Amino acid sequence: MNVWIKKFEVLMEVKNKGMELEIRDTKNQLGDLIITKSQLIWCKGKIGRDQGKKVTWDKFIAYMEKL
Repeated sequence: MNVWIKKFEVLMEVKNKGMELEIRDTKNQLGDLIITKSQLIWCKGKIGRDQGKKVTWDKFIAYMEKL
């Protein structure tokens, strides 16, 4: 799996617009993961942020702690 930072702010704190990671396997772009102050957004393939699947940090943390 290859993970690329598509947009990176100079400041270390994640801003309102967030940070966008490009996720690829060895051949194709699988999607983008957008990390914001309030949520994570998974955009499968090349769909836009508005059509992405959104999850709040609280729900993400609860899900991960169940694993």
